[in-house]
Amino acid sequence: MKETITQRVGSLRAYLHHKGLAAYIFPSTDPHGSEYPPAHWKTREWISGFDGSAGTAVVTLDDAALWTDSRYFIAAANQLKGTPFRLMKERVEGTPSIAEWLADVLPADSRVGIDGWTSSTAEVDLMATGLMRHGIALEVTENPADTLWANRPALPNDQVCIQPLRYAGRDVAEKLSLLRADLSARQADGLILTALDEIAWALNLRGTDVHCTPVFVSYMLVTPDRCALYINKVKLTDEVSAHLAKAGVRIRDYGDIIPDLRRSGIRRMLLDPAGVNFTLRRNLPEGCAIIDAPSPAAMRKAVKCPAEVEGFRRAMLRDGVAMVKFLRWLKPAVEAGGQTELSVCRKLAALRAEQDLYCGESFDTIAGYAAHGAIVHYEPTPETDIPLRPKGLLLLDSGAQYEDGTTDLTRTIALGPVTEEERRDYTLVLKGHIRLALAKFPQGCSGTQLDVCARYAMWQEGINFLHGTGHGVGSRLCVHEGPHQIRMNYMPAPLQPYMTVTNEPGIYKEGRHGVRIENTQIILPYKETEFGTFLQFDPLTLCPIDRVAIDWPLLGAEETAWLNSYHRRVYEQLHPLLDDEHRAWLWEATRPHYF
Repeated sequence: MKETITQRVGSLRAYLHHKGLAAYIFPSTDPHGSEYPPAHWKTREWISGFDGSAGTAVVTLDDAALWTDSRYFIAAANQLKGTPFRLMKERVEGTPSIAEWLADVLPADSRVGIDGWTSSTAEVDLMATGLMRHGIALEVTENPADTLWANRPALPNDQVCIQPLRYAGRDVAEKLSLLRADLSARQADGLILTALDEIAWALNLRGTDVHCTPVFVSYMLVTPDRCALYINKVKLTDEVSAHLAKAGVRIRDYGDIIPDLRRSGIRRMLLDPAGVNFTLRRNLPEGCAIIDAPSPAAMRKAVKCPAEVEGFRRAMLRDGVAMVKFLRWLKPAVEAGGQTELSVCRKLAALRAEQDLYCGESFDTIAGYAAHGAIVHYEPTPETDIPLRPKGLLLLDSGAQYEDGTTDLTRTIALGPVTEEERRDYTLVLKGHIRLALAKFPQGCSGTQLDVCARYAMWQEGINFLHGTGHGVGSRLCVHEGPHQIRMNYMPAPLQPYMTVTNEPGIYKEGRHGVRIENTQIILPYKETEFGTFLQFDPLTLCPIDRVAIDWPLLGAEETAWLNSYHRRVYEQLHPLLDDEHRAWLWEATRPHYF
């Protein structure tokens, strides 16, 4: 594979030389801003060999580099070894931006190419401005992969299905009415939806075009009196076509979006520059004013309606049953021998598949044993798979798609004796998880303002983690959902009642171990006071937190009380769904701890 990457880079350089370009930029996304794009658009992975969900590859005529975040530092270093690419660690002091690096390695008057379809308006504008300062021109050009990528995967043509109203909670007409109200509030007469999960949510449809994510490739254009879905029509059954017609949604070919935009007559377009690709913006009607604002569908989707909340709770019950069966099986199986990282992934997937309404995994399971746990988004492969031993820590991050909800949880499990360092790190992570779970906060807070709750205990020990602490979770949609997040760097989206958000602090020590503990939570009202509305987190995930590795004296009384209360809830809600053997195991796993 390393030789193949080197050959591809060589072919690309010949292509760039022929086109008069000094470099080309390959983002990780697609025309829809997807975190996980269909295989057709994985051009960054094709040129670099790096398969993480975030990163940008840049190739010049005699150099190459790849930028990614802390989740992938270790994995990227391994995958890029032996290729022309050097690793650039984002948000680490001393790492140049792409524009800074290009200014350093290219002469002035160079031309750098980028694809306007797979780059957002904001990204193109920012890159162009940064390069212009150094006399370098950014040009929106065709993607070299269109010419050079042999046997490139085609766009998927799988059929779309209807998300039943009993799970969606609101019909399409109501959702379109809400979006049109948002248009009116912004004095806009047009809205482009490009994010695949926003379109799936708005139309109560689901698909299979993206691995583990039930969305479908499409665009959507909304005006005060019209709505059009741009999609390959072979994906639509008669039932889906009737469903759309009933809501007044016109069906147009996927490729019609550009000519339709040009002749739409829209005068004021609501457009999210961070989400809408540059090519779409460049093809707006002449004289069309842009209202620069986040997509209103993102916030509408993030705040769950009652039917979605109940769907999450039902899905978490079934997922909790699968997790209890898995955890009861795990340690004896490891002690008996023959288990590996991949084998436990298969076992967990099989147990989830036994549950009603199961649709598949919500992401590829992360099962990192011992040193592999320190690789934040490690996914075992046949080449990296290692045996599990009855000692040390296994980090298991997994989730499922059910028809009525999406799950995402992480448990770090002591497979046997642990070191004092492992015990301390495990307890620091648990303290952070609990302190965030206990937070009460005024409505309107952003996740950045709460992030310190999860980090404070480990900060006192000079320890930190560089990934986000929490993200939204979709309702049978993307397991990573915005616009809100909990993380150190500023995220302005306010936290609102009935948003879902994960709570997942961690500690990662390269070559030794990793610890992460994650629940999916829902934000609920707490109380009204003279100072306004206050909110709180309520855990949706129902799964025991392993107590074997806890250093109990490090937990405060309030933290121990929270853990006891959480475990009481897990037992009360799951035990009626279990047989006697699993019920007995769960009782032992959730029994309260007393000082």
